Amino acid sequence: MAARAIWKGQLKLGTIKLPVKLYSAVEDKSVRFHILDDTKRNRVKQHMVVPDSGEEVETRDIRKGYELEPGRFVILEEKELESLRPEASRDIEISAFVPIDEIPQQFYERPYFLGPDGDQADYFALAEALQNQEREGVASWVMRNKKYTGALSGQDGYLVLSTLRNEGEVISADELPTVAGRAPTKKEIDMAKHLVSLLEGEFDPKEFKDEYRERVMEFIEKKAKGRAPRLAPAKTKRQTTSLDSVLAKSIASLKKGKRAA
Repeated sequence: MAARAIWKGQLKLGTIKLPVKLYSAVEDKSVRFHILDDTKRNRVKQHMVVPDSGEEVETRDIRKGYELEPGRFVILEEKELESLRPEASRDIEISAFVPIDEIPQQFYERPYFLGPDGDQADYFALAEALQNQEREGVASWVMRNKKYTGALSGQDGYLVLSTLRNEGEVISADELPTVAGRAPTKKEIDMAKHLVSLLEGEFDPKEFKDEYRERVMEFIEKKAKGRAPRLAPAKTKRQTTSLDSVLAKSIASLKKGKRAA
């Protein structure tokens, strides 16, 4: 099935404007269940209720509030929220081009494809330039009443636009708790480097699957046919606390596998 555009806009690089279409680059495949009544198997729905009394609150009586402190709220009306939303625009503005590895990985959120919606020559020229020069464009745009910041890159001849998290949402490694203990020895570092070199290869997306989803769907399909198969629980291996020992066993195992191959 051909991908469908979810939004249209234009890349703005100074005075240059390049019409583009936005496509989702990922698809959520999570298993989702309906909530049913245990006896009649009818779908049930949730209602808004007051926790203390259990009294149901009608939709027209629901308000949005921001809690300043326990029990104290600032009530916001829908019209007030609408007045605070960013001004609608179809421009994806590029403010700078930075090295491909300058943006830390934890900033990246969701990827989208940007497809051409007009002059294809300019579009593919930009995609190729970004990919060859290993650069990303720092972008900002407004979509569906929300302002986004993103990174524009070239991939397989096309443009990819990834939304970025705001600075306040990202945790720096400097904020991690200090771990007490000795530093790794030179021998352990050398063995780790050797292990890395033995595992050199290429990324193959076919190797990575949602095993839980596959097991659930297999169980559902068989149960729908009148069977309820037993699924063996996933086994966990006990690991030694010695880094030296772990690395040595891993290296030995990899060498043995390569000899067998």
